Amino acid sequence: MADYVRDKDHVNVGTIGHVDHGKTTLTAAITSVASAKLGGVAKAFDQIDNAPEEKARGITISASHVEYET
Repeated sequence: MADYVRDKDHVNVGTIGHVDHGKTTLTAAITSVASAKLGGVAKAFDQIDNAPEEKARGITISASHVEYET
């Protein structure tokens, strides 16, 4: 197995809150700003909530992971 070499800092950020308080909207906004400043592709709101039940209900049901690379 190859060794993982960490060549830059790594930070995990979590967003936790009550239903309809903007966690997914905040995550989409962060990806938009990061992509504009650093390059890359932003994740749209509907790409973060991608399970069929999430789309049908308009809410995030399970945890999602979005990776930002600088």
